[in-house]
Amino acid sequence: MTMAVITESIVAPVERTQGYWSGVARRFRRDPVAAGCAVLLLLLILAAIFAPYLGLADPYAGSMARRLRRIGTPGFPLGTDELGRDMLARLVYGGRLTLFLGITPVVAAFSIGTVLGLVAGYVGGRTNTVIMRLVDVFFAFPSVLLAIAISGALGAGIVNSLVSLTIVFVPPITRVAESVTASVRSLDYVDAARASGAGAFTIVRVHVLGNVLGPIFVYATSLTSVSMILAAGLSFLGLGVKPPEPEWGLMLNTLRTAIYINPWVAALPGLMIFVTSLCLNLVSDGLRSAMNVRD
Repeated sequence: MTMAVITESIVAPVERTQGYWSGVARRFRRDPVAAGCAVLLLLLILAAIFAPYLGLADPYAGSMARRLRRIGTPGFPLGTDELGRDMLARLVYGGRLTLFLGITPVVAAFSIGTVLGLVAGYVGGRTNTVIMRLVDVFFAFPSVLLAIAISGALGAGIVNSLVSLTIVFVPPITRVAESVTASVRSLDYVDAARASGAGAFTIVRVHVLGNVLGPIFVYATSLTSVSMILAAGLSFLGLGVKPPEPEWGLMLNTLRTAIYINPWVAALPGLMIFVTSLCLNLVSDGLRSAMNVRD
């Protein structure tokens, strides 16, 4: 009898957890806009990952004899750029760097900001004051200017872009993590765990982390589109990816002189940035609604 009670107490939390996430997936699928955007994002990611196997033209091979071909040209369905390179191939390969530069800094900032926010929110006191006052220093600068300043100081390049964007996104994620952790810390089940003699690390790992990761994760997903736009902006300004690498922001920069000659081809990288960032925002909103996260 005792063994049955113990088994039920172990299985019940697992069932509740599985039921919650299955409910999140079910509610997310019921949102046609968010689900459609998620499918489109998945297709973009898969195309970027498997670009070498799609039979596309060499994105680096150009010819001045075929520069700035219009959309629909035989052999070049999306035309060619200012150096005669195939736009379809460069857009697909460019998605690799653009999505990588958009997702990686958010993932890194999510990890760092969550740890800092958990420490600040749970420990409180002087530790909270020191961490949050350092975070407030970064909030004194707009994110765009801060990213440009850090990238300018570090120099152009993919690694430096990743570092600068990570630094930009750590403060807002830390603030959200600190806020939700401070609200969970005072709940009854945390007080009960503390009264039972559980250590701080155990309480944070077992009772706090699972309840704060949801809001932090949803907020982090909303920053992915911002990260992608900032990364494209840095490349457009010459502070990110260097030529001849295909990247949507860099392609906008190199094609800006051709906007009066072939505006539709020149606008394609900007269209890809717009569609991808819009899909990321709509997926984030759908996920927020599915997880019942309230601001």
